[in-house]
Amino acid sequence: GVGAMTWSPLACGIISGKYGNGVPESSRAALKCYQWLKEKIISEEGRKQQVKLKDLSPIAERLGCTLPQLAVAWCLRNEGVSSVLLGSSNPEQLIENLGAIQAIFFYLQVLPKMTSHIVNEIDNILGNKPYSKKDYRS
Repeated sequence: GVGAMTWSPLACGIISGKYGNGVPESSRAALKCYQWLKEKIISEEGRKQQVKLKDLSPIAERLGCTLPQLAVAWCLRNEGVSSVLLGSSNPEQLIENLGAIQAIFFYLQVLPKMTSHIVNEIDNILGNKPYSKKDYRS
């Protein structure tokens, strides 16, 4: 009976595609207080994440959605997730995220398409499927 409220389904903007060619000066990762994010993006692991995004793009296209929409649907399809928090760091991002609110009905259309085959395909690309050991004693 407990649900999680997830945050940053777009991985601090990484999934939006804005960091595909490095760190733009106008981005959050360019701010001094987000040096950790910039280091993550330009690291070897960050480059691997960019490859994974390219590998996920055909799945999003097959489902008729964008990568950010796929990310939110992927979060929402988890039975333990009650809600997904979207965030913004400037007015333009807020407007973009408000556009996502209009897409809530779209997410409801994408969620039924998240079959076990699609989820397995995504999990294989991401390589981070969580392992859940249920305790049936309680």
